[in-house]
Amino acid sequence: MQKQAVEILQKELADDQALLVMSIPNRFYLTGFETSDGYVFITKKKAVFLIDFRYVEKARQTVKSCEVMLSSSPLEEIKGLCDELGVRELFVESEYVSVELFGRLREKTAPIISESNKFDEIIREMRSVKCEKELSLIKQAQKMTDETFNYILGRITEGRTERDIMLDMEFYMRRLGSEGVSFDFIVVSGKNSSLPHGVPTDKKVQKGDFLTMDFGAVVGGYHSDMTRTVAIGEVSQEQKQVYDTVLKAQTEAIKAVRPGVVCKDIDRIARDIIYSAGYEGCFGHGLGHSVGVEIHERPNFNTRCDIILKKGTIMTVEPGIYLENRFGVRIEDMVWVTDDGCIDITESPKELIQL
Repeated sequence: MQKQAVEILQKELADDQALLVMSIPNRFYLTGFETSDGYVFITKKKAVFLIDFRYVEKARQTVKSCEVMLSSSPLEEIKGLCDELGVRELFVESEYVSVELFGRLREKTAPIISESNKFDEIIREMRSVKCEKELSLIKQAQKMTDETFNYILGRITEGRTERDIMLDMEFYMRRLGSEGVSFDFIVVSGKNSSLPHGVPTDKKVQKGDFLTMDFGAVVGGYHSDMTRTVAIGEVSQEQKQVYDTVLKAQTEAIKAVRPGVVCKDIDRIARDIIYSAGYEGCFGHGLGHSVGVEIHERPNFNTRCDIILKKGTIMTVEPGIYLENRFGVRIEDMVWVTDDGCIDITESPKELIQL
């Protein structure tokens, strides 16, 4: 799939143009090889992965989409490639390159470096539509996430701390074979659950608490993302009402996901349900985001995103209600956009679980 991605970019380049890719996620997307450094240099007929001594042996064994070149002085080597291949316009990633690096590149390759962001949009569009291989990797990651949720349900007890539960989940997920974690797990209970991105603490879970867990696995460099909120013992009627409202918002939003729909219109469906139930101002984040080689990719389900959904995009749907200093609820699934709707690839139950 990396070779196909490189070939798509090559078709977008003229004979005297080149693209320099240096961001970690885009380098990985084009090579299948994750490193802390390196450059992918692409022209109409040539693709080169410049990588230093630390990684070059493994890269030569792994990378099939580009010629692997040992690099010791990358800017000089990039200038040399431009001269050798007759490059008159060099595109870079405007979303990722720093002002300092752009300045050094411009000094080294002037006057050919372009200020156009043309290829940022092209790569973003490519990454937003997942091929079958990418979908398979994300499904495998989500399967580990579902298994971790099923595991931890049997180990959540009154008196266990948020941090202890989080560590238990992470260790179990790694034992399943996850390459790491999609992000730092969010495991928050009671008053802490009103914090959408709260950090696990030494607070002990108690009867009457909601416990929100937001977590995911990584397989083949691709991520999963899921949130579940469970109750510790009996909870109040108000808590149940909030939970049911969030679940309804998510259910109705998922029903509306299909190709051709504008992203902000999906967000509006869930937001209208939450606001009409009396919780306006208590759902302050977007409804969801795409997922892939990064945990947060575009497009987004929010109030501003005008992007039209395409078949093959994977999106999270994660409405929430947060009552400040009291409690919060979030429910999150990942859905895959199909020809005429979507498939929910998250299998964990969503009905309120009372432990």
